[in-house]
Amino acid sequence: MNEELITQIGLEIHVQLKTKSKMFCSCDNNAQDKEPNTVICPICLGMPGTLPVANKVAIEMTLKTGIALGSMIPKVSKFDRKHYFYPDLPKGYQISQYDQPFCVGGCIDVDGKTVTLNRIHLEEDAGKLVHPEGSNNSIVDLNRAGTPLMEIVTEPDIESPVQARGFLKELQIILRSIGVSDADMEKGHLRCDANISVKSTDAMSEIVEIKNLNSFKFVEKALTVEEERLRGEYPNWPKNKKKVTRGFDSKISKTFIQRDKEEAKDYRYFPEPDLPPFITTDADVEKLKSGLSDLPAKKRQDLINSGIPQDEADIIAKNKWMLEIIEKSDIHDEIKPTLGKVLVHEKSARDKDSDFLINLAKKIKSENLSSSKIRKILESGKLDNNPGDIPSVEQCELLVHKTIQENPEVVNKYRSGKTQVIGFLIGQVVRESGGAIEPSEARDQLIKSIGGENAERKSED
Repeated sequence: MNEELITQIGLEIHVQLKTKSKMFCSCDNNAQDKEPNTVICPICLGMPGTLPVANKVAIEMTLKTGIALGSMIPKVSKFDRKHYFYPDLPKGYQISQYDQPFCVGGCIDVDGKTVTLNRIHLEEDAGKLVHPEGSNNSIVDLNRAGTPLMEIVTEPDIESPVQARGFLKELQIILRSIGVSDADMEKGHLRCDANISVKSTDAMSEIVEIKNLNSFKFVEKALTVEEERLRGEYPNWPKNKKKVTRGFDSKISKTFIQRDKEEAKDYRYFPEPDLPPFITTDADVEKLKSGLSDLPAKKRQDLINSGIPQDEADIIAKNKWMLEIIEKSDIHDEIKPTLGKVLVHEKSARDKDSDFLINLAKKIKSENLSSSKIRKILESGKLDNNPGDIPSVEQCELLVHKTIQENPEVVNKYRSGKTQVIGFLIGQVVRESGGAIEPSEARDQLIKSIGGENAERKSED
């Protein structure tokens, strides 16, 4: 096959919003670890005669997300009834949005690629089917029924399974940073249906929707498996456009057919008669916009601009605690790279307050402290240790140089691939320092000085 095939992926991401109550009733929205069917009421059970009342905070969170992602906010939006039968959908329909969602368009940039959004709309979640192991029966837990569920739908702009995973991770960081969801995939706060197709210049595979993917790993794996399957079926693709739904079995890493994909007409949408249309004014948008801080991508770039390496900036931008310390107004940019390194790489820094860590970074910068000195300060929780007690970086380098000069035979053995002799050299450096230098630091300095990384690779080969 000489013809180039192009993969197209679109995602439908369902996000549980972090509101106190459910979407259309006053039931507690936090059902985590609750007994099944205990966080319910006649409204979320769909009892006859009950009426929904829309959750204002859930609507504001949806609009806030759209504003953050550059969506257009229509003046008028409405809810619709989406009809289908499923055991965990008590009413026999879901209150969702069809042709007038709260947010239209928008985009997210991922690794230099702009992924366009089609829409962001708001709906209620269904319940949950539980399948006890070893049983032929399934049970229904309706605690989740009625939870505010924001759906973010992308255009098919994503070009690979790896890019799809990166998009979801970036979205998770954004949702957490603006405070609308915990976006924890393991707890079901963030769930994904992935649509994939492969096309050539004049043909296209079927469009496959893979349902209910609940981890970044499974999203990438399922799409990879399906991409390979679709490419393998070329040139036997259907002549007419075809949509199918498949599931993913993570235990055997295979997808399996479930059904032909429904079209909008199959859901028999019509406007929700118990809820009026919603009007969003310019003042509403401006008020929500004023409460938004910079998005993680902007914060990440600011960190890089201050001199923090990109891999460390990626970690800090995702961590609220680290970011708050780095962003303190009294920290100058020249201190930030040092502080960032401590926050990312020193586990014992996690239980220290921000002032201590900022002052430690200043001390490291001014006194050129070695990593062993830094660790001892963190362990003691005291910044006023005598600097002479522990060698500086320069002193450590001198002791390493002295050890290398005094043990040329051992050094040559190490360079020839007998890497186990490094232990002897480490012991000599630690002994010369009176135990002040950590073995790990001695090893790093020795490898740096004698070019041991090449020796170790040679030994591994």
